[in-house]
Amino acid sequence: MQVTPEADVAGLLDRLVADALPGGKGLEAWASLLQAHATLMRRLEADLAQATGLALADFDVLAQLANAGGELRMTELAERALISRSGMTRRVARLVDEGLVQRAKAASDARGVVVALTDAGVTRLTATAPVHLRGVAELFVAQLDDQELAVLKSALDKVAVDCTFG
Repeated sequence: MQVTPEADVAGLLDRLVADALPGGKGLEAWASLLQAHATLMRRLEADLAQATGLALADFDVLAQLANAGGELRMTELAERALISRSGMTRRVARLVDEGLVQRAKAASDARGVVVALTDAGVTRLTATAPVHLRGVAELFVAQLDDQELAVLKSALDKVAVDCTFG
């Protein structure tokens, strides 16, 4: 295996950036978005787990089901949630084992699977939502004024891409 001299790799990323983003346009904003997302998600995950014992991804599944009226087809749930499709299958299996959701065959399509909140799932969501929302309010919303929130929403809506996890 050949080792690349440090001089060759030292400027590699800079050269690649210069080719793809002349003048580095937007790179600082991109880096800030990634940093904000990563730190917020880690903190929200840790705070929720510490206060309630529920993982943020589990909360997301329960919240997505509640937002949909209590149930979703597995494919729709996987499209809405923040985790991969393969991760969703394992997560739903654990939530079924915990009694927070149940799976059933879709009435309209025997091949489809519907995931529904159970009474225990609604109770768990009711107990954990205030903790999560308090974190969102303190760590995100309180850091920005109304105008900044509106501009951020507008900007992110422009770049939102349909990129479901596979």
